[in-house]
Amino acid sequence: MTKDNKDPFIGTIRVTGKGVGYFPAPDESDDFEVQPENVNAALNRDTVRVEDLKKEVLGRKQARVVEIIERHKTEFVGTLEKEGDNSFLVPDDKRMYRDIFLSEGKTLNAKEGDKIQAKITEWSDPAKSPTGEVIRVIGRAGEHNTEMLGIVYESGFEVDFPAEVEKEADVWKERYEKEDKLKDRKDFRETTTFTIDPADAKDFDDAISLKTLPNGDYEIGVHIADVSHFVVEKTELDKEARHRGTSIYLVDRTIPMLPEVLSNDLCSLNANEPKYAFSAVFTMNKNAEVKERWFGRTLIESDKRFTYEEAQEILDNKAGIFYEELQTLNDLAYKLRAEKFKKGAIEFETEEVKFELDDKGKPIKVYKKERKDTHKLVEDFMLLANREVATHMHAVNAENSRAAFVYRIHDAPDREKIVNLATFVKALGFELKNKDGETTAEDITRMLRSVEGSPAEMLVKTAAIRSMSKAVYSTANIGHFGLAFEYYTHFTSPIRRYPDLMVHRLLQRYLTHGQIEQDEIIKYQKLCDDSSEREMEAAEAERASIKYKQVEYMQDHIGEEFDAIVSGVSEWGVYVEETNTKAEGMVKLRDMKDDFYELNQKLYAIVGKKSGKKYSLGDKIRVKLVGSDPERKTLDFSFI
Repeated sequence: MTKDNKDPFIGTIRVTGKGVGYFPAPDESDDFEVQPENVNAALNRDTVRVEDLKKEVLGRKQARVVEIIERHKTEFVGTLEKEGDNSFLVPDDKRMYRDIFLSEGKTLNAKEGDKIQAKITEWSDPAKSPTGEVIRVIGRAGEHNTEMLGIVYESGFEVDFPAEVEKEADVWKERYEKEDKLKDRKDFRETTTFTIDPADAKDFDDAISLKTLPNGDYEIGVHIADVSHFVVEKTELDKEARHRGTSIYLVDRTIPMLPEVLSNDLCSLNANEPKYAFSAVFTMNKNAEVKERWFGRTLIESDKRFTYEEAQEILDNKAGIFYEELQTLNDLAYKLRAEKFKKGAIEFETEEVKFELDDKGKPIKVYKKERKDTHKLVEDFMLLANREVATHMHAVNAENSRAAFVYRIHDAPDREKIVNLATFVKALGFELKNKDGETTAEDITRMLRSVEGSPAEMLVKTAAIRSMSKAVYSTANIGHFGLAFEYYTHFTSPIRRYPDLMVHRLLQRYLTHGQIEQDEIIKYQKLCDDSSEREMEAAEAERASIKYKQVEYMQDHIGEEFDAIVSGVSEWGVYVEETNTKAEGMVKLRDMKDDFYELNQKLYAIVGKKSGKKYSLGDKIRVKLVGSDPERKTLDFSFI
């Protein structure tokens, strides 16, 4: 529901591809169901007013949309198709349940089979298709570049920057050369400093420095690109960064939040170049306990750009450039990690896939991304900086009633979802302790550890992640359930996340004794809400690009057999996930000819009526790929 709205019947509707809507009930019981004839042209995530129809259908409370208050989106990407002389956009978003009729003369000369973006201009009759006009011809549907761009535009993001934004960024290049680099900055150029990033990284948000002190303690610096020096509030650069909210990482490209002259050059902590940083510097003992902390603007110079693999090789071989520093940091990271888990952090280790693409963007190899000590080392020190900045700022806020800050918060999971998760894992032979849906992070971690090494491990971890609340940005702190941190923020990635830039600005203001006005708190909460929304849309785009490439890769393997796991069951089929590529598809019930199969919800299984043959969640199976549809991003399998 909308945050500042007192009417319990105004809120956000979810709509499926079949045109069925779901609206949160005011009493927090099961959602209202809105039948297609009662959706009244509402689309997924629109803000609407509904009316309780005071009746049930198959046990579901029914409602009707009586007013669309605000459209979530009016622009859609899809393929242009023709029926006689008429042109339609067939949407890529399967939750858009109507094709869009394209007005004559408003197609920008797009041809049948083109991937286009169109805007709805009129929709007066819910029983008919909306009318729209083409605003962008992207390219031929099915081509790699077209499909990737289509995903970006469908998610509400732009690829190119407006000319005035690029101009502002270019002006900084000359201005930066003339600046006094040490004005109001602490000089860290003589301290051993390096970055550790993926091999294909082009922007470097963070660097770590290490100095051993005479008493045996360590001075650890977490140095973050000082984007706030270049991206100043109320400039065109800031407006564009705020609008984008985040960078997007597709399988083959990055759509950056900032123009390249900033993201890859001026802001980026490139090796052997003096760079502006905003730093969190800690004095730590050998037990990784923080004894002192300092925050402020600095000038650093990274001595080495490590890839994760290069740094890991040095640790493994116990020799190489900066081995002692890497080993010390790794030892401390192990202790930070152990303390985090001791305090109840949930240990989610999920598998991610990466693609090797040919020169035309076609996937020729899919492999699982490995997480080694160097990945965790960087993560642990970033978590430390984020936690310590938030802790410091919370203390400041306690002394100042007119203070504000941007926290990264993660609420405890919904009780109903935990009850469902507990039932789910019990069906697989495991246990999640809970009392009427109330559980702890320690109980979830204990359950996750119990499934390690089992065939159902990834399945249970995925289900557990889905049962969690979404982490969001807020000016009101409630802590971070998953990390078991009382105070947490995002300070470490301002090149690619707008909330980190806000955190830098607020921290700098407090360090220089600046005041914040009461109405700014409202402004920052609105920015938090917008950033959370953009983060979700970027994540959807990233998942869509992975799904598309998985399906495209599997297209060349139709007829082949694969090991898989049952990842879901429904009334219409069995979802299966191929073991190596993590590609998910379906075995449709109508194609299972050896018996009449039905869904048994209690067993989370599909069961044969005559034979009693059962396909349950987590089962290891052997399947054959029988169909692949990249456009719909679907795979069809059959059981061997």
